[in-house]
Amino acid sequence: MTQFAKIIVDVPTMQTDQPYTYSIPELLTHQIEIGMRVVVPFGNGKRLVQGFVIEIIDNNQFDGDVKAIQSVVDLKPVVNTELLDLSAWIANETFSFRITALQMVLPSVMRATYKKRIQLIDEIDESLQDKLFQGNDSIEFDSEHMDAELMKELLQLTKAGKAELIYEVGNKAKFKMQLSIQPELGFEAYEDIKNGLRKNAKQQHLLVNYLQSLTENENNLIPQKQVVKEIGITTATITSGEKNGWLKKIETEVYRDPYKDTVIESTGMQKLTPDQDIAVTAVDEAIKNEINKTFLLQGVTGSGKTEVYLQTIAKALELGKTALMLVPEIALTPQMVKRVKSRFGDLVAVLHSGLSDGERYDEWRRIERKEAQVVVGARSAVFAPLDNIGIIIVDEEHESSYKQEETPRYHARDIVLWRSQRHHCPVILGSATPSLESRARAQKGVYEWLQLPQRINGQPMPEVTLVDMREEMKNTGESNFSEPLRNEITKRLEKKEQTVLMLNRRGFSSFVMCRDCGFVLPCPNCDTSLTLHMDTHTMKCHYCGHEEGIPKICPNCHSRKIRYYGTGTQKVEEELKTLYPEARILRMDVDTTRKKGAHEKILAKFGAKEADILLGTQMIAKGLDFPDVTLVGVLNADTALSLPDFRSSERTFQLLTQVSGRAGRADKEGQVVVQTFNPDHYAIQYAKHHDYESFYRKEMAIRHMENYPPYYYTIQLTASYTDEAGAAKKMLEAVQFLKPALSDKAIILGPTPKSIMRVNNRFYYQVVIKYKSEEQLKERLRELMTKSQAEVRKGLRLTIDSEPVNFI
Repeated sequence: MTQFAKIIVDVPTMQTDQPYTYSIPELLTHQIEIGMRVVVPFGNGKRLVQGFVIEIIDNNQFDGDVKAIQSVVDLKPVVNTELLDLSAWIANETFSFRITALQMVLPSVMRATYKKRIQLIDEIDESLQDKLFQGNDSIEFDSEHMDAELMKELLQLTKAGKAELIYEVGNKAKFKMQLSIQPELGFEAYEDIKNGLRKNAKQQHLLVNYLQSLTENENNLIPQKQVVKEIGITTATITSGEKNGWLKKIETEVYRDPYKDTVIESTGMQKLTPDQDIAVTAVDEAIKNEINKTFLLQGVTGSGKTEVYLQTIAKALELGKTALMLVPEIALTPQMVKRVKSRFGDLVAVLHSGLSDGERYDEWRRIERKEAQVVVGARSAVFAPLDNIGIIIVDEEHESSYKQEETPRYHARDIVLWRSQRHHCPVILGSATPSLESRARAQKGVYEWLQLPQRINGQPMPEVTLVDMREEMKNTGESNFSEPLRNEITKRLEKKEQTVLMLNRRGFSSFVMCRDCGFVLPCPNCDTSLTLHMDTHTMKCHYCGHEEGIPKICPNCHSRKIRYYGTGTQKVEEELKTLYPEARILRMDVDTTRKKGAHEKILAKFGAKEADILLGTQMIAKGLDFPDVTLVGVLNADTALSLPDFRSSERTFQLLTQVSGRAGRADKEGQVVVQTFNPDHYAIQYAKHHDYESFYRKEMAIRHMENYPPYYYTIQLTASYTDEAGAAKKMLEAVQFLKPALSDKAIILGPTPKSIMRVNNRFYYQVVIKYKSEEQLKERLRELMTKSQAEVRKGLRLTIDSEPVNFI
């Protein structure tokens, strides 16, 4: 009986969520499975495209001619049933096409450019090995040109667990093999060989003695490199030993371990405070009873949220379940990974963009093979192929980095809640400063609210001093450092304590301006100024990447009075070195952390007290725990307040509260100095007093008055085109198309240009829709998304973002 497959195909110029039916060739019947990728003919049959098998049927309901699957891309499913269902949900919720969602849930290593090999992992009949592998252990897998009979036999071997498909990613992320040696003879045989060797054959004597010592060991497969190093012989001697039949060379697979050079000491469970104990008990009960309950764990900085995470993970593992833990960005992963690995060791896999392609591939395979039971990672780790999840944790749940900025524009928090329903497991959303949406849900009882109001060290929250920079500038001129902050840094240097300084800007200065005519050097591609970078002696655009030399003469009036204005981390670092020549300073921003492992190296140096001052952007504001940090300085508290975004006050409060929490986390008292031009702003005043609840009430009142989340849902539509008129026209057309589906209670803002209208020579216009309940809106938006594809060829792009984290 002929089988048929329903396939979501990838046709970039005209996507559709409608699956196409293809017949499965007779040779591949009962071999192709749901979740595999296949190559199929499309349109007139001459064009081949890739697709995902989402269903297999025995009876075809389609009346026309049915084309056949050309070949398979994978020998086993690369997307399991759960992630297939999740992709459909994501596509629906984020107004994207299912093929885009499917490609996103796939491990990035499989989306990269890759070659594929079939590797034998178990013994098979020698004649079959000769036939399929030409006597080798592996062959290149070229699905498009492979004989169907051969394909069938390889599929059967893979199903039987005797072979597997290996992805060789680019030139870096290859399936890593290690050459090892194994003795071929027994103890007495090696004794006879030694007696027959010439006395001056020193290397051969060393090798035979070593092989003889291995015959007593159960694990006698030793890496060749280790043998050469241990006994001081050459690889030529080992090759000679192989020819003489003394040993066998075997290639074995080894995982690339991103933390192999990191010393991680094992730690046990810590004694819980009464508040921690209440939280752990509540979550453990939900794990045990498989209840998909969501807990909001709100705890002040230093209150021991991480220990709650670790003990609930331990409970899940004890019950034979797995655990998933998300952190908002890779800057936070080094310390968090150390904490989790110190507790659970090799059971932990790590997934984030700071790893190499090969490391991520190996970590993903460890998860897929069920060799890792705990996954720690940034946003994309939410798709880790874990089975039987017992607990999911989202640390710093308020962070905007959990929202994907490209299609499909999902929020990791929403994916977590979906997976918790699937696995009947609880979720912990942890933060010292929860998002207003999460805090409101806790208040309504949608989430269970767990609180840790005290620091575990019994110390009070650090005292916060506000410095009014309007007054200070009259005394200190253009210095980045007020007198109170300078005095406190001096005290810390004298007491051999550490200081953390935060500045919300990277680079050397904001812009270059002519003092004669006021000309500011712009980016030629974007509506923004270029930023000075002294390390590369260039002007850079942080939006499109444009780079050019630093001007010495004004391009507009040709004056030589061109000066640098504003402040960046590089410029602050230079001033710090001038003010404190004896201080050891580390800078941590996007520019100093580009290289792999840079985050970890900087933090390790600071943790080892090899520096007195850590200067950085907001990446240093959260998650860092150093006992000798007793001073935190915020150089410019107002950066976010000036942004045209309804969340600017919330972000300012969160950032100031988080960075303040880096001080006084151990036995020493902490202090915070915040420099601001808006000392009376409510966000800054409430942050000064660590008063989340008062801030929450004030901000919620403002949101209610102005009809913003969490009182309203929001949709942001953005059109971009190579000229401004085209982008504006598309937005007007979109509004006219959507209006008939909206009630008079919906609020439409726009169309308006985005705050930076031109980026990389494309013009951006937007519309924001605020609503409470609009039954027809979702369907209408999907219709708009499908229709707008026809205009992509003309260069016009339309994006739909459900619940955007900002409108900038």
